[in-house]
Amino acid sequence: MNYVGLSCGFHDAGLAVINDHGEITFAGHSERYSKNKHDRDISIDLVKDALNYIDGPTELHYYERPWLKYLRQLRAGQYPTLSQLFPKKIIGQSNISLLSSNKVHTHSHHLSHAAAGFQTSKFIESTIIVIDAIGEFDTITIWDARYDNKGKAIYKKLYSKKYPNSIGLFYSAMTKRAGLLPLDEEYILMGMAAYGEPKHYTQMHRELLDSSMDIEFKDNLHIGVPDDFLEDADPMDIAASSQVLVEHLIMNVMTLAKIYGNSRNLVYSGGVALNCLANSQLGKYFDNIWIMPNPGDCGSSLGAACLGYGYKVDWHTAYLGYNILGEYPVNNLLDSLLNDKIVGVANGRAEFGPRALGNRSLLADPRGTEIKDKVNDIKRRQKFRPFAPVILEEYADMYFDMPRGFNNSRYMQVISRCRVPDLFSAIVHHDGTSRVQTVPKDGSGIRELLEKWYVLTGCPMLLNTSLNIRGEPMVNDRVDADRFEQLYNIKVLSCR
Repeated sequence: MNYVGLSCGFHDAGLAVINDHGEITFAGHSERYSKNKHDRDISIDLVKDALNYIDGPTELHYYERPWLKYLRQLRAGQYPTLSQLFPKKIIGQSNISLLSSNKVHTHSHHLSHAAAGFQTSKFIESTIIVIDAIGEFDTITIWDARYDNKGKAIYKKLYSKKYPNSIGLFYSAMTKRAGLLPLDEEYILMGMAAYGEPKHYTQMHRELLDSSMDIEFKDNLHIGVPDDFLEDADPMDIAASSQVLVEHLIMNVMTLAKIYGNSRNLVYSGGVALNCLANSQLGKYFDNIWIMPNPGDCGSSLGAACLGYGYKVDWHTAYLGYNILGEYPVNNLLDSLLNDKIVGVANGRAEFGPRALGNRSLLADPRGTEIKDKVNDIKRRQKFRPFAPVILEEYADMYFDMPRGFNNSRYMQVISRCRVPDLFSAIVHHDGTSRVQTVPKDGSGIRELLEKWYVLTGCPMLLNTSLNIRGEPMVNDRVDADRFEQLYNIKVLSCR
């Protein structure tokens, strides 16, 4: 049996496959096939690619319960169509026919988030925290998770906060207030925070919250804040104030989780788990932490498949998507880095998650003052936006003050203070931090490239950012890579 998980119907549709040995054989983003950023629908090309990794019968699992979501939408004054009650209509009958399965099993939204985290972790028991904008009704949940004597994953919900009281909706409302696109550019708001002062924190707390400990908001922030709220404020100060408040709220949830839960292991999931500034503080509350590299709704496709399978799955890599065949072009990449200081790579299986981890990356020499502006010019993005370093894992502590609770940072999920910012200005943000990716001795192409780069330069890291055309999803196939080359006049190498 192959357990196919699907998340679609709202934003960031995804599909994941687990076989009956517990191996994740495929997981991909719909947007990278359709080229429609944050695509809500399952692309038929995504399904066709997934079929290459399915051998035998399939069982379909959907990441939320449509009828519960329908009820919440009605209660919120929205008017959903009746077709939104039926997962087969949401997924698309043509996709279901290709997957050769008629029945669709449904699971609750937050349980899918929880399973995506717990069943991919190394833990045999854990406290799970899920924080996002909104599921069906849940916006925050705390769970106890463990395996029974037959190895089946058992989940017990310990706490929940219901719509419209939502940390995720608050951060999206502030994203909109700062002039950015909600449900899209929250990560930009996080980057802007370093340039502002949290001078509006008190006003936000006073005017928006009834209780920060209980996460109770005075108004429904689903539609944003009133037009006159902080209307003359500097967007950078809005960002800084929003970030301080969201961290305060998240840490209050962590405090609640310690009260309700029994485990010192934390699995953290939901879209808010992508806030790497806040994540760096989690070690104050838990000893061991796992954040699955795709904790948002797209990653819940894997969670739905996990719930179908029922047991611990074999997580060992985020390279689970579309495959560009050929050996990783290590030596050609080295030549380009040494001569041109910057090069793209599109090789092997695409990353599952929003972070480029070396298979769909734009790489550059992190030393020197001009590289950051050059890469920002190529990507047509704001000058203040930071870039991430990818570093040989054994050298991470030498160059970065790694946060407590994270022995490594293989999926760019936390920020760390750089110990020598003057040497690596291209990968150090305005506040002196970097969103680090550490690479273990795993035999990967990016590992071999870093090892050879270090031998030649004495520098154990490179600048790493996603390979994408502005306004489009990450490069998926060679056709995308060719377009990137033509538009930006930068080499994108795929094989030796």
